[in-house]
Amino acid sequence: MFVLTKMVRSLMTSHDKFIQLARLFCAGLTLGVLAEIPWPAVASANWRIDPSRTHIVFAIDAVGYPRTQGQFRQFQGRISVDLDHPDKSSVAFHVQSQSVDVGSSPFDDYLRSVAFLDAARFPSIDFVSSSVEKVDDHTVRVTGELTLLGVTRPLSVDVAVQREMSGGSARLAFSAKTSIDRLAFGMNSGFPLVSREVDLVISSEAAEL
Repeated sequence: MFVLTKMVRSLMTSHDKFIQLARLFCAGLTLGVLAEIPWPAVASANWRIDPSRTHIVFAIDAVGYPRTQGQFRQFQGRISVDLDHPDKSSVAFHVQSQSVDVGSSPFDDYLRSVAFLDAARFPSIDFVSSSVEKVDDHTVRVTGELTLLGVTRPLSVDVAVQREMSGGSARLAFSAKTSIDRLAFGMNSGFPLVSREVDLVISSEAAEL
């Protein structure tokens, strides 16, 4: 326990804290991306993202330190898919900033502070879609706006989509990889020692309502 506590304190006074903070930021972005993914898989229908099958991984580099990861535990998403008329499809995704988790309660609290996520002032990280287009039989490109720390920026990502059957009901499995410029959202802590680019890898499933 002593060793763990010492390590946590060290993180909060070193560049690592900036790295993880940036990743947390990315996690919020990642969730937005996840919500975008599910559009093109089946006929017109409404879908609900399954939190238990959703994994949002973010990673960032820093000078002299290995890559690190984090995630958000609480979020909600709703998807409406219309394959015949993609422009009528829509996605809304809301992530709770307070749910950030990097495996250390003291560090989680620091990430929620005004230094990074400022969760008290900005409790939600949101993604709202604006368009979706089919790239091929298994890939779609989702475009929309991501809002983080009160800053809204466009976000476009290619998503691999697969339709599956589970227990007699249809499900959409989707995955995506992308990167985000954290500086564009005002998360400048640690730069340039901590990279401005945050890599995101997302996988999730949505169940038909």
